[in-house]
Amino acid sequence: MVSEKSNKRTKKVKIRRTSMPEQNPEERIKNFKEVALGYTEEDAVKESTRCLQCKNPRCIEGCPVDIDIKSFIDLISKKEFDKALDKIREKNSLPAICGRVCPQEDQCEKKCILAVKDKPVAIGRLERFVADRKLSKNSITGNESSGCSENNNSKSKELDCKSSNKKIAIIGSGPAGLTCAGELAKKGYKVTIFEALHKTGGVLVYGIPEFRLPKKILEKEVKFVESLGVEIKLNMVIGKVLTIDDMLNNGYSSVFIGTGAGLPYFMNIPGENLNGVYSANEYLTRSNLMKAYLFPEYDTPIARVRDIAVVGGGNVAMDSARTAKRLGAKNVYLIYRRSEVEMPARNEEIEHAKQEGIEFILLTNPVEIVGSEGWVKKIKCVKMKLGEPDESGRRRPMPINGSEHDIDIEAVVMAIGQGPNPLLTSTASGLKLTRRGYIEADTQTGKTSKKGVFAGGDIVTGAATVILAMGAGKSAAEAIDKYVKTGIW
Repeated sequence: MVSEKSNKRTKKVKIRRTSMPEQNPEERIKNFKEVALGYTEEDAVKESTRCLQCKNPRCIEGCPVDIDIKSFIDLISKKEFDKALDKIREKNSLPAICGRVCPQEDQCEKKCILAVKDKPVAIGRLERFVADRKLSKNSITGNESSGCSENNNSKSKELDCKSSNKKIAIIGSGPAGLTCAGELAKKGYKVTIFEALHKTGGVLVYGIPEFRLPKKILEKEVKFVESLGVEIKLNMVIGKVLTIDDMLNNGYSSVFIGTGAGLPYFMNIPGENLNGVYSANEYLTRSNLMKAYLFPEYDTPIARVRDIAVVGGGNVAMDSARTAKRLGAKNVYLIYRRSEVEMPARNEEIEHAKQEGIEFILLTNPVEIVGSEGWVKKIKCVKMKLGEPDESGRRRPMPINGSEHDIDIEAVVMAIGQGPNPLLTSTASGLKLTRRGYIEADTQTGKTSKKGVFAGGDIVTGAATVILAMGAGKSAAEAIDKYVKTGIW
């Protein structure tokens, strides 16, 4: 005889995954409004009932910040939405961001038991729902604990307020820095973030377009971190205004470096110095941070051309190509040297790009940018074929002799990756770097070669995902707390 519990489980498995409403592609290429529109309450509750509430949930194993996924989804199913958000924020201070930009399909959702035979529970969409619901009410905090900062009226009994006289410096306000700051503030430290730009968020504000992560959502998530007692100082270029040694010598017990990987890479091919050639960093910064996307209110100088090429196959390349379409380009050519199978971009971003009319030119590699009177006119490419796998595990692209051809364009965006900016690291004595200029740090704790200094995120790993940077920031916060309390290095 089949048990009642088994029957319920079978019924859950048969429920189809709830789709996310989206803007129509023909309309959304004319604006920068968010593409994915989010779940309604009915959608969220329906999707939450698909969760099997496994005794030993594997989904948590796939989360870099260890969110209690099973519990927050159960709370959604009971319509206890505020409690669901509180449960998430026990581990993650930026749920509205993670629900949008984290590659859940390769992390928590990949581990979901439903993914064996069907689509996994939409964990990211549910996380976004409860976060958006709270933010839409203009409420920053729920019932979560506040830090011991003097800026907070409430003091949590759970916090170690003996730490409140200790100061910690965070360099960089990207996902790693914000996460590390939030976790340390919850532990009672006086935390100050030093950000080089005039806006908080790092890659979240300059690199991710409005149609994927609205600025107002980021601003509200940052306000939540500030509500924990974190102080944020803008326009502070560490390495110029202050050095790490200055910080350690002037009252900071420890320093966390989360400056990311903001130095763009180029191909070193002829013509890259022509007018109309951008790095993806510059192109997206002009659009996002300098607000070219709000034209004509902001008349930021940026290429608004008919034909443009974007070189690369990652999420940054997709963001650049889709931004170009919204800035008025009729023909956007995404040039990638491998096939679509090897593309590192999220499947969702690839699909959205296709829907929006981005033309994928695969197994193709630029060899020269051709100009006239100093401006881009063409990009010369060769066809490629795939050979044996390289060190990345992907098949190595090899040029096909005699396959040279030109594509007529007016601008090029190079989105082939980025590395560490040497400004900060070159001024920090005793800080060991890798051969490629990244900071050497313990992968579990973020501990560097310099006493009292920790690092995490892209400045250690190279360009990776938002959630992995957050995981590094969280781990470093635990290690910093231990170091400050024990003095053991």
